[in-house]
Amino acid sequence: MRVGLVLGAGGVVGGAWLTGGLHALATETGWDPAEADHVVGTSAGSMIGALCASGVPPWFMVAHSRGESFDEVVDAHGNPASDADRAAGAVFRPHRALPSIGPGSWRLALRSLSQPNNHTPAAAVSGWLPKGMISTEPLKQQIRRVVPEGWSPHPNLWIVACDYSTGERVAFGRTGYPPADLADAVAASCAIPGFYHPVTIGERRYVDGGIHSTSNLDLLSDVELDVAICLNPTSTLHPIRALNPREWPNLVMRRTSGRRLGSEAKRVQAAGTEVVLIQPTGEDLAVMGPNLMSTRRRNEVIAVATRTVAEQLRAPEVQELLADLPKGAPEKIHRPDERPSRWPKLRDLSERIRRRRPREEADSTAA
Repeated sequence: MRVGLVLGAGGVVGGAWLTGGLHALATETGWDPAEADHVVGTSAGSMIGALCASGVPPWFMVAHSRGESFDEVVDAHGNPASDADRAAGAVFRPHRALPSIGPGSWRLALRSLSQPNNHTPAAAVSGWLPKGMISTEPLKQQIRRVVPEGWSPHPNLWIVACDYSTGERVAFGRTGYPPADLADAVAASCAIPGFYHPVTIGERRYVDGGIHSTSNLDLLSDVELDVAICLNPTSTLHPIRALNPREWPNLVMRRTSGRRLGSEAKRVQAAGTEVVLIQPTGEDLAVMGPNLMSTRRRNEVIAVATRTVAEQLRAPEVQELLADLPKGAPEKIHRPDERPSRWPKLRDLSERIRRRRPREEADSTAA
């Protein structure tokens, strides 16, 4: 069974929701999300997707987020894994540079005026915003704990960012796109314009892939798959009422994200791939709140998402589509009963991914 896994944007809160969602996906189906033939991550989804695809089990992410420490578990550098940030790199430090004056990208700002139909509204606005002053270095450090340099052992991990000059989508890790270290690509994918400082890779600057699409599910429309599983934190099927004007931007964002997701799902389905869409419920939204960059409710969001996503996965039509998912290694699905010193090393788990999933040159067409 050929499976695509798509993890959408959603800030710090969305990353927490994805963590709980992946944990539910693994425990409900017995399938290891890292075994997906293709993994597409955008913004928060790039961080969670990169960690998962590089060998970090969802159950470990959940336990680490809530503060558990495991003796003798070390990262790729040999440092205690418990030293890693508990909020997946959501540490807000000023970028060491002088503040910029005017739009962060004059070229994108002017292009969006002269070619409005070629840019999403988010991309058009992004060009006019000043450069963000928050450093992406904590995001890079989080990834380097698992992948010190180079790319993920997963051969079909695609990290989505946008060129800050043109607004064009870039899928790092996919053949035909610029090469990059995984840490830089994830930082670029998470670099919200006006908040994070843009990330330079090669000779170009990149920002959040969510300004093109919060999901980027349509990247799988030209890949031969049986099913695509998409977890998208910024959309919902739950009716939203925003009586408070301060909540209107969040309402617009979720409706726009949902319409885009539906359009992309139809495109993937037209190509012959079944699609499973998992989105926040009303209960999730109540816990997530309107501020997607808040770090206060991460563990509550994870706990609720673990339950609500499990409930969505138990729907008969979803169970039918996912019935043939292959079973994953037990230590990737559930926390092992042995002492941490006897657990498989992250590097060993990563190598299993590399051996099982050779790169497929047939899927190298740029989207």
